[in-house]
Amino acid sequence: MVAVISPGNISGTVVAAASKSAMQRACALALLNNGKTSIHNPGNSNDDLAALDIIRGLGAQYQLENECLVITSTGHVTGSGMIDCGESGLSFRMFAAVAALSRNEIILTGTGSLLTRPMQFFDYIFPLLGIDVQTNNGFLPVKIRGPLSPAAITIDGSQSSQYLTGLLFAFAKAATKPVVITVHDLKSKPYIDLSLQMLEYFGYRIRHEQYSNFFIEPLAATEKGITYYTEGDWSGAAFLLVAGAIAGNVRVQGLDLYSTQADRAIMDVLVAAAANVYVEGSCVLVNNEGALKPFQFDATDCPDLFPPLATLAAYCKGVSVIKGISRLGGKESNRADTLKEVFGKMGIEITLQDDNMVITGGTGIHAAELSSHHDHRIAMACAIAALKADGDIKIIHAESVNKSYPGFYDHLKKLGATVSLM
Repeated sequence: MVAVISPGNISGTVVAAASKSAMQRACALALLNNGKTSIHNPGNSNDDLAALDIIRGLGAQYQLENECLVITSTGHVTGSGMIDCGESGLSFRMFAAVAALSRNEIILTGTGSLLTRPMQFFDYIFPLLGIDVQTNNGFLPVKIRGPLSPAAITIDGSQSSQYLTGLLFAFAKAATKPVVITVHDLKSKPYIDLSLQMLEYFGYRIRHEQYSNFFIEPLAATEKGITYYTEGDWSGAAFLLVAGAIAGNVRVQGLDLYSTQADRAIMDVLVAAAANVYVEGSCVLVNNEGALKPFQFDATDCPDLFPPLATLAAYCKGVSVIKGISRLGGKESNRADTLKEVFGKMGIEITLQDDNMVITGGTGIHAAELSSHHDHRIAMACAIAALKADGDIKIIHAESVNKSYPGFYDHLKKLGATVSLM
């Protein structure tokens, strides 16, 4: 699909999409719950649908009832054979440990960029937990056979916190005595906060000491019904809030200002860039009545913010610096290089220095034809950047937004943007 975005002002209100980070975690915990889990405001992104396919393959059943997703499970992982994780890195890294609770042989595979992401982590860790594992030279597909037996282990948390999330979920379910996971150099701590918050909501007992030692307590199996409400997604909302800062007046409803989602940090950057930010309950309003100012921000713990922040920096007159590009290599594209390329084609200079992305903004966005590189966040960044360009921006492979935010272009249209899809 090709999207053509024409420059213009925007104004209006949209409701934030459901958080796929929370939705996918809720699916995993519903699989492990012995009973019925009702998920309100369920997500419908490609990654969310992949998570639903996974839990069905691992023994759960689900159906949609009056816009509420009802998942029924015995709490046991009973799947076998091939499980497709789509293109979701979170689903694969999280569900690998959960799937290893099964005694059956399971082959986890995926599509697109997920096939090129290194997964050597499991080669080292799974044998320590009694799991037979065979990767494709460190890549997918990955063949596993459990059952996982919780044991005191030490892991490296520098590549992704998603591995730890999966282990915490599996250990919480399988532990028969207290056990500890020690983590070195944990990145993306807010995502672990979200995992721990949801584990507690589903009845598990886990505590940590300074994100280095995670203590899992055994939990007696019970049958219980759980009702969970998926909060709005700060990752997707960040693009709309930036759009308000550069091109008009945008209200996004359904956001939790006290959320543990890492990308809530977009609020701090918008304030630093001199955008006008107002909060009314669960609604965030952003507009701009003056010149935006360059900013400095450490995105090490929220690397998904790089694309919207690059867009914001492009409209800030001066030099902005975003730290943490070392976290961008294992995404749908190599986002540091991709952002440099696409913004360069729009006339914005981006330099990569050590762990920093240096963006010289305020020089004007020019009309261009760009590729999303099949990366949902790159497509959204290009679309927002187009709103005050000097001509149309054409985005190739624009359908990549379906991975996380299927309603993105509809929301832009609702705000008054001129969007042509073909």
